[in-house]
Amino acid sequence: MHSPRDFYRPLAVGAPDPVREIPFRPSRMIHFFDPSNPKMVAKAPQIAAGVDILLGNLEDAVKSENKEAARAGLVQVAKENDFGETQLWTRVNSLDSPWGLDDLTTLVTEIGDKLDVIMVPKVEGPEDIHYVDRLLAQLEAKAGLQRPILVHAILETARGMTNVEDICTASPRMQGLSLGPADLAANRRMKTTRVGGGHPGYLVRQDPTDGAIDGPRSVYQQDLWHYTIGRMVDACAAAGILPFYGPFGDIKDVVACEDQFRNAFLLGCVGAWSLHPVQIEIAKRVFSPDPADVLHAQAVIEAMGDGSGALMIDGKMEDDASVKQCQVMVSLAHQLAERDPELSQRYGFTA
Repeated sequence: MHSPRDFYRPLAVGAPDPVREIPFRPSRMIHFFDPSNPKMVAKAPQIAAGVDILLGNLEDAVKSENKEAARAGLVQVAKENDFGETQLWTRVNSLDSPWGLDDLTTLVTEIGDKLDVIMVPKVEGPEDIHYVDRLLAQLEAKAGLQRPILVHAILETARGMTNVEDICTASPRMQGLSLGPADLAANRRMKTTRVGGGHPGYLVRQDPTDGAIDGPRSVYQQDLWHYTIGRMVDACAAAGILPFYGPFGDIKDVVACEDQFRNAFLLGCVGAWSLHPVQIEIAKRVFSPDPADVLHAQAVIEAMGDGSGALMIDGKMEDDASVKQCQVMVSLAHQLAERDPELSQRYGFTA
């Protein structure tokens, strides 16, 4: 038997108390950089000023011979800089790799006070989170940390997707999930070599007109990731944690990137990964509510008063469910505006 009260007790003597609610901070983009690259390390403070989350990547994009240099580079970046309101994350190597344990032990004991979230790749079940949870508590106690480091899991396998609800509720440390489309596609044996986004072969076709099979028929490309994102969002919402879209690999196709990010935003994701500076601005634009939508939401909230009953506003039926939708929009707008003065002005929150 396991008492529910134990869920919020530290897993090691001297470790900080677990959080009872995941804090929501602006998280429109998780911007990846390679800490093994001295040029990227030098630019990190400048990049951090323009992003919500800066992530030092130690995993797949870093060559094996550069793993230790990447770890040391991230330690250097964290020790030499104060990123203010920008969150500092890291993606460690997978738990079955030769580097994963050293990543955790080094980073927590040396820069644990600077790290907000540790992203764990290829999480397949709650047992992976339980392992990280206990280890982090022991390391936090050893380092004398005053607050717990949160954990973010990447969904990259079919088994991970099957266990997504259990992963979300495995620990009070769970901050959120990201979709890892490339690894997930390979694990599912999907026939696409794209890193995120759609595929022209995944489509529906208009029925024949007047029985003419060979006549002109419109086709509509479908979203390969609609089901996966929807299930991930539901699992996160039920657990009170945050869903993110992952990478969009075609850096030059900014139009398709914006479309994919917007699909994820509309389905409930709070942000996406940015792999190149051009994607930072796309994520800022997409994951910030449109000013016209914010203005409408404010009008509905004001007109509905206590939220009971129903009203016709601009020819649309609005009721208590509408108010809840609008409150989500306005609350997000205010949170983002606190960090972004230009956005605050666009929303009309400043004089």
